[in-house]
Amino acid sequence: MSKVVEVANMMADSVDVTVGDIMKKFKVSKPYAYTLMSQARKKFINRRDEALAKPKAMMARAQAVETVAVNADAINHPTHYKTGGIETIDFIEAKNLNYHLGNVVKYITRADHKGDRLENLKKAQWYLNREIENLSK
Repeated sequence: MSKVVEVANMMADSVDVTVGDIMKKFKVSKPYAYTLMSQARKKFINRRDEALAKPKAMMARAQAVETVAVNADAINHPTHYKTGGIETIDFIEAKNLNYHLGNVVKYITRADHKGDRLENLKKAQWYLNREIENLSK
């Protein structure tokens, strides 16, 4: 192990390491002890910064992966459309419903699970009224 690494380890173990301690331990001159201490500080600081940066980078990556997974689920299979064991889109397609009736089903099935219940039911009513108007023409 190099003297710089040993000094860095000494500094990691105790914040009270002095130039005199380094001179005694390695039997070196004062200027060389200062040089070792300076290089060790740089090494220690770099090692500390790397150690601190790794968990931050890992957390950032984990959060990014989690966000992508959550967003993908929110886009492809939102929970408010999966309640009851069948996704709303699958029901709409299975029943071959048109745009207006599909939206009626969509807003009714999500009414208790996303946003304001009354607002969702009013939207469903609006689409149902629109469908009825179109059929009445």
